Amino acid sequence: MLFRQLEPRTARTSAEVIKFALWPFAVMTVLNRVFIKAINGFITDDYRPVYNASFEFLNGRPVYTANFDSVDPHYLYPPSGTLVIAPVAAIEYELSRWLFIALNAAAILIAWYLLLRLFKFGLGSVAAPALLLAMFASETVINTLVFTNVNGCLLLAELIFLHLLLSRRDLWAGAALGLSIAVKPTLAPLLLVAAVRGQWKVFITALGVPVALTAIAWPLSKDAGKFFTDVLPYLMETRDYFNSSVGGNGAYYGLPHWLILVVQGVMAVVVAVSLWLLWRYYRHDELFFVTTFSGVLLTASFLLPSLGQMYYSMMLFPFLMSVVLRNSVLRNWPAWLAIFGFMTYDKWLSDRWQSVGRTLEYLRVTFGWGLLLIVVFCVLGDRYLAARREGRLEFGIDPVWLSKAPTPREPAPAPAPRTTTARDEDEVAPEEPVEDREPALK
Repeated sequence: MLFRQLEPRTARTSAEVIKFALWPFAVMTVLNRVFIKAINGFITDDYRPVYNASFEFLNGRPVYTANFDSVDPHYLYPPSGTLVIAPVAAIEYELSRWLFIALNAAAILIAWYLLLRLFKFGLGSVAAPALLLAMFASETVINTLVFTNVNGCLLLAELIFLHLLLSRRDLWAGAALGLSIAVKPTLAPLLLVAAVRGQWKVFITALGVPVALTAIAWPLSKDAGKFFTDVLPYLMETRDYFNSSVGGNGAYYGLPHWLILVVQGVMAVVVAVSLWLLWRYYRHDELFFVTTFSGVLLTASFLLPSLGQMYYSMMLFPFLMSVVLRNSVLRNWPAWLAIFGFMTYDKWLSDRWQSVGRTLEYLRVTFGWGLLLIVVFCVLGDRYLAARREGRLEFGIDPVWLSKAPTPREPAPAPAPRTTTARDEDEVAPEEPVEDREPALK
C-alpha cells in the first residue's frame, strides 16, 4: 500500500495538484535540515555544554562551573534535567550529537502528526505537506536542529499534553508536562490552562515529576545546590545579548528602565484582557480555547520576562495551526506579518545599510511577538464591543456570520403559514404513533 501511494499519477483535482507539489518540497526540506544543516552545525553549539555537564555528572564531578561573564552557551538545566539528559554522555561526542539531532527530528515529526490529528487532519490532506514544509522551513526548527538543543522534545511534550488535556486524562497530561518542566521550564505557563479549566489533577503529576526527579538527582550530583545559588539568579537577570524579550532589547538599545517597565506593563494588560475574554466567552469551545489561550500565554512568557529567544517560538505551532478554525483570531494579515517576524529564517543584516539592517534583525522577533499579542487583543476586543453594541453578549462574542443564534434585535423571521389543501392531505401520510413504531435494526 505504501508503494502504491508513491506511484506517479496525474492529479485530477486542485487538492491533488497542491499535494503532489508540496510533498517533494516538504520531504526534501526535512532531509536537508536534518542531514545537511544540522550535521554541519554552526558556531553556536548548545549541545557541547550539555554533553560536558552530563559527562561530569556521570563521573561524579561538579556540573555548574560555567563562567557567566562570557557570551558562550552555558549549562543551565536544573538537577532534574541533568538526571534525565545524562545518558547522552555515555558515548563519544560526535555520535552522541548525531543521535540527539535524530531524537529531536523524530520528536518534531511525531509532534507534526499529533498537530494534524489535533485539528482532525490526516496524512492524505493538503494540510499534511503544507504544515511539514512550514515547520522545517522555520527558523525555530532549523536552529533547534543546527544548535542541537532540546526544543523538539519540548514541542512533542506540549502536543502530548494538549491531546491528553482535551481528552480529560489529567494525570497523564500532567506527567508529560512535568517531564518537560524537569528539563526546561518553557512550558510551565501551560499549568494555567489546566487551572482555568478546573483540571486540578494535572498539578499532581506536573509538579510531582520534577520534584521526584530532583530528589533522585540531588544526592547523585556533586553541586546540585549551585543551581539555586548561582544559575537561578543568572536566569533571573535580563541580559542584553541573544535576548529578544522587551527587557533584553531595551537593555541592548539603552532604553531607560522606567520606559521598559511601562512597555511591559502595557503589554501585560493587553495579555490579561485577552485571556479574560477567552476564558469568559470561549472556554466551552475547547479546541479553540486551549490552543489560543496557551498561545497567548506562551507568547507573553517569551516577550515579558527576563529571557526570550527566537527559537522558543516552536511552542506556538498549535496556536498558529488554529488558523484553520472558523473563529480563529489569526485570519488577518497583521497576524501573519507578526508571525513572519519570529518564524522566518530570513536574515535582515545588510552590507549596504548596516545600521538599519541590524535594527530590523534584532527587533523583528520582539515586534513580532508584541504585534501578535496586540492582534489577538484587538480581534477579541472588537468582537466583544460589537456583541455588546448589538445586545447579543449572552450568545457569545463570535461575529454574527459565525453565530447560529439570532440576535435579540434581529429575530429570525417566522415561517409563513401554509394553507393545506385537500390534495396535500391526500399525499401526506399520517404519522404513526411513537409507541407503535418498531425499533430500528442494529
